[in-house]
Amino acid sequence: MELLTGFLLGVTLWFIVRVLIFGVYTIGQNERAVKTRFGRAERVGSATTNDTPLGQLLQPEERERYQYPQVRVIQPGGLYFKMPWEKIHKVSIATEILNMAVDLEDRTANEAGTKLEAVTKDQLNTGLTGQIRYHISEQNLYAFLFGIKRPLVHVMGYFVSVLRQRIANFEAKKADLAGIPASDTAGVSINDLRKNLRDLNEYMDLECRSAAARYGVILDASLITGIDPPEEVESALAAINTAHNQVSSDISLAQAHADQKIVQSKRAVEIETLKAQAEVEPLRAVASELEQLHRAGPEVLDLYIRNMRLALYEKAQQIYMEAK
Repeated sequence: MELLTGFLLGVTLWFIVRVLIFGVYTIGQNERAVKTRFGRAERVGSATTNDTPLGQLLQPEERERYQYPQVRVIQPGGLYFKMPWEKIHKVSIATEILNMAVDLEDRTANEAGTKLEAVTKDQLNTGLTGQIRYHISEQNLYAFLFGIKRPLVHVMGYFVSVLRQRIANFEAKKADLAGIPASDTAGVSINDLRKNLRDLNEYMDLECRSAAARYGVILDASLITGIDPPEEVESALAAINTAHNQVSSDISLAQAHADQKIVQSKRAVEIETLKAQAEVEPLRAVASELEQLHRAGPEVLDLYIRNMRLALYEKAQQIYMEAK
């Protein structure tokens, strides 16, 4: 009897410790959690990712492949309780920063995770440096926790493959300068990439939006900060860039000089036009006055001419008159 009593007391104490003490848990402010019961996550009816905005990020042929169920997400709050046959899977949704050259399966790859190699359309092997900013998607926790064994590895592999494909085919538009077509040297792929890092980053952000639907990871931004060419072509690229910059500078100076001449010419024409108008205006006034006098009668015009002569006689020192 005592043995049975001790056994029941032990079971009771185990139940109290296992259920009442270890069954209580909390969720941090930057955490979300999913509860599984006998290994199966608690789901929200029959809803899937295709019923959320994430489904619109996938191609039609991908929606069936990445159709994950929607699960009940446990939000931050007070104390929660779980039974022994239930398990809590916590995930941090805080934004993380990862070096894009890091290989999560082999830390020694890519020069120990410091530089990612890619080949340009000119068949030049370049080194890329930069960072990826990401966080876990709260709308697709099932994909991150249960859909893929190592989701970050898949995300990095997907990102690197898209980036290398873009680097291999990237070609900037050749802009005309002062109506003169750009030279072929301006189309060197490394130069194009360096001058268009913003466009390259925006392209990566656009192409990697579907990572949230595929792997449950949202890529907030890709920040490619450096593109280094091989050492053997660095000096040649520097010479090309110097020559191109010199030509651009000469063309800009010529444009500025020509614009200045045009402005000066326009100003000179305006000044001469104003001078001519100033000289013509008194003549027009006199002609208008004579026309009015003529309309008044011949006698009035004769009197006007006589008065003008008298005024001239007063100013003249000598007068020559025609003999009759």
